[in-house]
Amino acid sequence: MAPTVHRTWAPKGQTPVLRQRTRSHKKVSGIGALSISPKRHRLGLYLHWHPDKNITQDEVMAFLGELLKHLRGHVILIWDRLNAHRSARLKQWRSYRRRLRVEWLPPYAPELNAMEYVWGYLKYHRLSNHGHCELEAIHGQAKRETQHVAAQQSLLRSFVHATGLSIQLRK
Repeated sequence: MAPTVHRTWAPKGQTPVLRQRTRSHKKVSGIGALSISPKRHRLGLYLHWHPDKNITQDEVMAFLGELLKHLRGHVILIWDRLNAHRSARLKQWRSYRRRLRVEWLPPYAPELNAMEYVWGYLKYHRLSNHGHCELEAIHGQAKRETQHVAAQQSLLRSFVHATGLSIQLRK
């Protein structure tokens, strides 16, 4: 519930005041994927927010199931080595999804993960300095900001380019 405080603009002599509730352990967790179309023309952003909940392997499996419904053909998932991604139960679940192939990023290499740039942009730019005190308000803002980011192809491309990986995107 504590907002990420980031530098901002204000009229001269009027310091912004950011009010918050203290001692709240409520949060909004998210799981997401950045997709690249087979012909590398279009990028997609898929995010699902979980108010007041941690992401577990159950949420990961549900998210991947929904993702496979939206994406046609074979899906190559480039994944970091988060424990929730490597569980035996999730590995078994993936074994029944023939369209889904996983390629692992090297350990301790978040700079190669385009989704890390998405999370950073959302957290430190789009969702910083909020004044919301209610979980529903933060959840609603997170969903709105996700739609805003997902609609900007140039911004999504910048996240992929920031990784430095040799992924050729076409316009």
